[in-house]
Amino acid sequence: MAACAQSGATPTLTIPRVSRAPKLGDFLSGTPREKELTVTDFRQMDPGDGTPVSRPTTAFLSYDDKNLYVAFIAKDDPKLIRARVAKRKQIASDDRVTINIDTFLDHRHAYWFDVNPYAIQLDGITTDGYGDDYSWEGLWYTEAKITADGYVVLITIPFKTLRFPDAEKQRWGVMLGRFIQRNNEFSMWPFITRRKLPQFVAQFGQLEGLENISPGKNFQVIPYGLLSGSRYLDRTTGLVPRIAAKTDFRGGIDGKVVIKDALTLDLTLNPDFSQVESDEPQVTINQRYEVFYPEQRPFFMENASYFSTPQNLFFSRRIVDPEYGVRLTGKLGRWGIGILAADDRAPGKSVPSSDTLYGRRATDTVLSLQRDFLKDSHIRLFVTDRELFSSFNRVASLDARLHLKHDWFLTGQAVTTRTRPLAGSSYSGNAWYASLSRSSRKFQFFSSYTDRSPTFRADLGFIPRTDIREFGGQVAYKWWREKKTLVNFGPAITILGNWNRKGQTQNWEADLEWDMQFTRLTNFTIMRTEAFELYQGLGFRNNYNTYNFSSAWFKWLEAAAYYAHGSGVNYYPAAGYQPFPGDWQSGSLILTLRPTPRLRLDEKYIYSHLETRSGWQFASAPTAVYNNHIVRSKVNYQFSRELSLRAIVDYNGVLANTSLVALDRTKRLSYDLLLTYMLHPGTALYVGYTDIYENLTFNPSRPPYLQLAGFPNLNTGRMAFVKLSYLLRF
Repeated sequence: MAACAQSGATPTLTIPRVSRAPKLGDFLSGTPREKELTVTDFRQMDPGDGTPVSRPTTAFLSYDDKNLYVAFIAKDDPKLIRARVAKRKQIASDDRVTINIDTFLDHRHAYWFDVNPYAIQLDGITTDGYGDDYSWEGLWYTEAKITADGYVVLITIPFKTLRFPDAEKQRWGVMLGRFIQRNNEFSMWPFITRRKLPQFVAQFGQLEGLENISPGKNFQVIPYGLLSGSRYLDRTTGLVPRIAAKTDFRGGIDGKVVIKDALTLDLTLNPDFSQVESDEPQVTINQRYEVFYPEQRPFFMENASYFSTPQNLFFSRRIVDPEYGVRLTGKLGRWGIGILAADDRAPGKSVPSSDTLYGRRATDTVLSLQRDFLKDSHIRLFVTDRELFSSFNRVASLDARLHLKHDWFLTGQAVTTRTRPLAGSSYSGNAWYASLSRSSRKFQFFSSYTDRSPTFRADLGFIPRTDIREFGGQVAYKWWREKKTLVNFGPAITILGNWNRKGQTQNWEADLEWDMQFTRLTNFTIMRTEAFELYQGLGFRNNYNTYNFSSAWFKWLEAAAYYAHGSGVNYYPAAGYQPFPGDWQSGSLILTLRPTPRLRLDEKYIYSHLETRSGWQFASAPTAVYNNHIVRSKVNYQFSRELSLRAIVDYNGVLANTSLVALDRTKRLSYDLLLTYMLHPGTALYVGYTDIYENLTFNPSRPPYLQLAGFPNLNTGRMAFVKLSYLLRF
């Protein structure tokens, strides 16, 4: 049995090499094999600050030529354990154990591998100062068993799954942890404190003893095939819509090559950009700015953190329909590299055959080159280029993050853009960003300044607004109470001011918030907002109250509720009216029920309402402008870790007063079934069916051919598909 040693101020573990791989049964008796490194000194980051873990926890580490092995014995009352058989990565509210590994010992980036008592996996990459990236998918193996006095987990991580320096002897950063959710508890070895955040990886211990290991030849291929049949209402064929049918087969191949153990080259032909999971519902009506939908396509999700910048200059959903893609990501010493290139067939498909762009495709290129220095600082060059026929948009950015004294962090970014439209002359734009922040267990401070010129344009980014000079800041304080039902509480004050190049105040906002966090993942927040905004030359003074509540008090039930009310603006009034203020309400209710460990029921209701104010020019009494009701019912049954069946029913009803707002009264009802068999990331079978109905009446012989109806009874889309992908690893 190896022991823990101290190397200066950094706790160090020396891991032994074994000739026989451990088995789960070796740990079920509580008596591990002789050669395992044993770790027992787990201490809380939450809710205590250095308090020993509330339930006995032991971790065991070893390795051989091909794998890293980590086992946990987590003592607990089986009746109190919170866990279920779920889809991969859907265990964020479960009790679980974790190992985080900083393979380059750069004190900034780390892989994490979480496992619940049913051996369900959750993995990703965390980066100090930027947070967690759930998009990374690793191939690793887990076993677990709930016992009479807790649960036991065995994790096997192939070295082929990791990227690390090409060296005979390895020194890695490491953190071992355990989540006990009923206590809001996160305990770790070594002791990591919120007083030093956002330095999380920088507080890891060191793992020594790894010698003569390598991913070896690491090449993988994922061929896939997608067969679909669809029936839909085609509204693009002139004046008369028609019912069309289509059968489509799509196949492609993704390849991955690891270079020098540290760089990953991804090559793809007719890439697998199909999306089997539907986007989460959001309110999209009466929105002043574009609504953000997270990426769900595997090629773009993996290693997405390499292409993140303080201002979002690369939003991968801008690349709609690519035929090929190439990506190189990884680290060489202190250098981080990210290169991505893809085409996009969407521009040439979205225009009629008479258009100049018909059949043409855009080419998109992204480059990120980062240099780390000092303990927790970096500087990065970031470039994007989108070319379409004779037009282009090019963006170049330089950003830096500096770790100052007393754990203050300064971030800055300078961006320049050059755009040539299809018609007209080229023009340039620029943007600047700076932020100063400090975070500790009790005190949080953040301030930022953003400056974008009116001609700033980043076609591959997500930039909701230009022509701004915006200052924002937040100060928050928390009081902590150990071993109490109320874990922490405290206020936060947020301010924001924004001016355009003419010196006009475009908007300002002041928020006063009070937050309380209780045990069992229960949280309540109340906030008062005072604000002003300038829209189309009109000034609107707004104020509203916001209430947020979430809880997992019971093992079988999670709930989240949101409600806000106050003043709002009708941004898109009907013809003859200017934008006008009104009384606004918005709310949501989310319930997750788990009556058995394998069955999950999710109910979501979202409501948005705007009405005129009493005495306003339209009527003496308040009159509804619109009501928006969104309902989602989702059922998932997990037959095993690999096999699941999911059903979704979605309803979206927009009840608009068409005399006041430029909206139609629309209702949409859809059904979605998905059978999934996922052996591991890359190897999966999906069988799906989708049916969509809208409140339309279709008469092909009489204009207008489509008329609004009272109920969503016209089928406007139906699709069935089978998708298979298989990972071949060499």
